[in-house]
Amino acid sequence: MAQEQSTPLEVLQRVYGFHEFRPHQEGIVRSILDGGDAFVVMPTGGGKSLCYQLPAHILPGTCVVVSPLISLMKDQVDGARENGLKAAYLNSTQSPDERGDVIRCLVAAEIDLLYVSPERFAMSSFAESLRQASLSFVAIDEAHCISEWGHDFRPDYLNLANIVSMFPGVPICAFTATATHRVQSDIIQKLGLRAPLTVRASFNRPNLFYRVSPKSAVEQQILDFARTQPGSSGIVYRMTRRSVEETAAVLCANGIRALPYHAGLDDRTRSENQEAFNKDEVEVVVATIAFGMGIDKSNVRFVVHGDIPKNIESYYQETGRSGRDGESATCLLFFGRADVPRIRYFIDQIPGDVEKSHAQKCLRDMVGFAGNNACRRKQILAYFGETYQNENCGACDVCAGEVEQVDATRDAQILLSAISRSQQRFGSTHVVDIVTGANTQRIRQHGHDQIRTFGVGKDQPKSYWRLLLDNLMAQEIVAQSDDKFPVLKLTGAAQDVLFNGRQIHLLRQIETGPAKKQAREIYSGDPRLFEDLRILRKRLADEKGVPPFVIFSDRTLREMAHFFPTDDAEMSTITGVGAQKLEQFGKVFTRPIRKHLEAHPALEKLPRNPVLTRGSPPAKRDRKSSIETTWELLQKGLSVKDVANLRSLSQGTICTHIEQLMLAGENVDIDQFIDPARRGEITALFVQMGDEKLGPIVEASKNTVTYEEARLVRAHLQRGLPSEADGSTEEGAGYAEDRTRG
Repeated sequence: MAQEQSTPLEVLQRVYGFHEFRPHQEGIVRSILDGGDAFVVMPTGGGKSLCYQLPAHILPGTCVVVSPLISLMKDQVDGARENGLKAAYLNSTQSPDERGDVIRCLVAAEIDLLYVSPERFAMSSFAESLRQASLSFVAIDEAHCISEWGHDFRPDYLNLANIVSMFPGVPICAFTATATHRVQSDIIQKLGLRAPLTVRASFNRPNLFYRVSPKSAVEQQILDFARTQPGSSGIVYRMTRRSVEETAAVLCANGIRALPYHAGLDDRTRSENQEAFNKDEVEVVVATIAFGMGIDKSNVRFVVHGDIPKNIESYYQETGRSGRDGESATCLLFFGRADVPRIRYFIDQIPGDVEKSHAQKCLRDMVGFAGNNACRRKQILAYFGETYQNENCGACDVCAGEVEQVDATRDAQILLSAISRSQQRFGSTHVVDIVTGANTQRIRQHGHDQIRTFGVGKDQPKSYWRLLLDNLMAQEIVAQSDDKFPVLKLTGAAQDVLFNGRQIHLLRQIETGPAKKQAREIYSGDPRLFEDLRILRKRLADEKGVPPFVIFSDRTLREMAHFFPTDDAEMSTITGVGAQKLEQFGKVFTRPIRKHLEAHPALEKLPRNPVLTRGSPPAKRDRKSSIETTWELLQKGLSVKDVANLRSLSQGTICTHIEQLMLAGENVDIDQFIDPARRGEITALFVQMGDEKLGPIVEASKNTVTYEEARLVRAHLQRGLPSEADGSTEEGAGYAEDRTRG
């Protein structure tokens, strides 16, 4: 489906309904169009698939996408077709006749985008079919699977090592959401990529809130959390198939629609369960950590880990399946001592000493993430070699003040002494009973009511001592035997705590009632209309046999419910509404929006103008608009923060109002909101980057510049407005003039 006369941005806007590229996307797309290899690390939700789907719209020939996620292929193909691509997949779920039809279309150059598994790609018969076809480029998704140092190594991916020699004139692009620098080098070397464009996008997912809670009665804890998310889609990860089945049963028994998903289910059941989840027929899917699950669902609002993952890469990828639409999502990990020895048991089965040592380090990193008193986000980014600049991310339990660090050195010494004085022959329950002074027959039988540590800790509940014991085991100060009835043993590190002054700190949750919801600023929309549009989307999706998010994402529906588009022109400005979807669904969705406005005449219809147009004033209305209200308050000398608080709006919304006022020609004094020296620094970034997009400016500043500041300075430059203390007006005005001419 060649579009030779179209630029990447034109295709992005016309086909996908997006008004600007996300960071790095445009450079990757242009590199592919220029025929170069590429290696891309981009987090889930960062827009990887667009990086190869958009060039497939433009280039003649077929783009082949190698992906291990067979269960995901149909959804990806359905989504690509809705955007006008001739897309197909080829895998073992199809009949021989179906596979034959796909091969014939491939050779006849009737496919723009073809998804195949690595096993299929390695078949000599398929390779021969590819040689007869016209290939535009090959995209290898989940490329970390080719590296033994990655978290999900798959031997079948090693078949791709000869891909460059098989197709020497074809560009090869590798994509992954998780790769350390070591894994990155391994992938590039194994695939033989030729001077590839290398992109490591930020691993930061600002819309995800990370939380770790002590694990006790975990199924009840999962149920309690799920009840706080009514109607939301979520994924719960458990370590074993049995725990998956039991957790799903508990959720169902308590009115939460849930289905299991693990390798012990037959292919048909797994496929049906995933399809039910994708189609919003169930709220929660419960899955094993070890089993790879293809999830392309954009509106997953939470991911819960009932057991600790074996490494941070797995944790990052699994939590990354939430919030793909950019809206807020919660990632909750329940951490308990019993998980660690269970994972260590499997690590001990690894035959190679180097691989075993690597797995042990990965587990220690994961345990440290759960137990350290440090920003969760900062720890995740540091693992992937990225530095998070801000002191407080505001979107994890540590930064949000949900946990506190307490000095537990004396209490740790009490526990260690109790273990030692009971000859290291008892388990955790008995040791906790000793320090809390429990009057049990077993304690009296062994004379443990006579040792010095008996009852010393009775002022603290048993839950506190169990939590501290978890931490001591996580830090390998205490070990647990692998016997049928495991007992506690002191390690060499225990001596440092008992006799050498090593301090022990404990993270403890602060009891503050229901946890505050940390959310990224999004369009909330009218809740009644949003629900009506969701029902309409579900009906259309069922008629077409596709998941609802293939029609429109939740974010797109929220914009509709916020801006109330009532005709094709207004609908085309909504994010995610491309030309083909506008033709298919535009009138279908504007009809209920018009009816909703007629039924609720008090609703204010806001303008939607995502593409900045110099000098275009806000639409005139009979009654005062939200922007006009903001303008009146600003003219009284109020700050952005004051106006936001007074109007119960976010500061980002107020800055957007100011931007529109400036572009509409109002005499806004920029110095009222940004110090001239600060503005000069941001102006220099715009000049240096040569870009009007906000993302690259914020990124270039290493997050020292906020989106709100960049937005206001951009509007100032585009208008060329003078300010009272403008020592660099000529540079700024000249930049605005150059960009306008361009």
